Amino acid sequence: MQRTVFFVSDGTGITAESFGQSLLAQFEGYEFQHVTCPYIDSAEKTAEIIGQIHNTHKLEQIQPIVFMTVLIDEVSEALHGSGAYIVDLFQTFLPGLEQQLGEHPLYKPGKKRSTTHSHSYHRRIEAVQFALDNDDGARTRYYDKADIILLGASRSGKTPTCIYLGLQFGIFAANYPITEEDFEGRLTLPAPLKPFRDKLFGLTINASRLAGIRHERRPNSRYSSSQQCQYEIQTIEQLYRRENVKYLSTTDSSIEEIATRVMSLTDLKRRLK
Repeated sequence: MQRTVFFVSDGTGITAESFGQSLLAQFEGYEFQHVTCPYIDSAEKTAEIIGQIHNTHKLEQIQPIVFMTVLIDEVSEALHGSGAYIVDLFQTFLPGLEQQLGEHPLYKPGKKRSTTHSHSYHRRIEAVQFALDNDDGARTRYYDKADIILLGASRSGKTPTCIYLGLQFGIFAANYPITEEDFEGRLTLPAPLKPFRDKLFGLTINASRLAGIRHERRPNSRYSSSQQCQYEIQTIEQLYRRENVKYLSTTDSSIEEIATRVMSLTDLKRRLK
């Protein structure tokens, strides 16, 4: 069954979307249609969103769901009167925190974004740039600056995980693809990786899942064949075990889950304040 969900904010909408999607993930009987509406900070924008909510209600004949992080009173009141099922994150949590902390909230939209000159903001930028500059083994001379180096077969989730580690945790993450050339001769770590054994972490994936992902990129090729994927994954996992490289499977996990598990299994610490 399909259900439309709106994520509405007078800021970026990232908090409403992340929190809302985490809750919705617990319900498997629905196909959720997501509509993200950031920077709803005027009467005109609010009226437009409420119009979309009303149209959706008429079309689907069921209440739309709205997750919202809105501090502008006029916008908040209008959304509460829209006829949607409202999950108001600020109204849910701020009153209790106010009582617990004994201090009135600022009720200032975009307060989190006001820290753009902080150490954390610049660390995020540098970490994401590091991930992009050191993607897919293109450059290895800066591995001494890496907090972690992810290994794995092509299309096993290395690049998005590195970027997420940088963005969410401020981790300098590089990645190196284990290719068929690395299998030739004695199965051992590629030379550029040997000085950095303590930074290595492996990703693996179900061979059938890998074949499906590769087929979308290069259909009906040797690269995406089941036999090739099976061979690569078996050999790479053998390499991990031989070289005592910790690893995990990305088969059924989101990028957020993969990154969080990598942090936990390696004892890496968040680099953001």
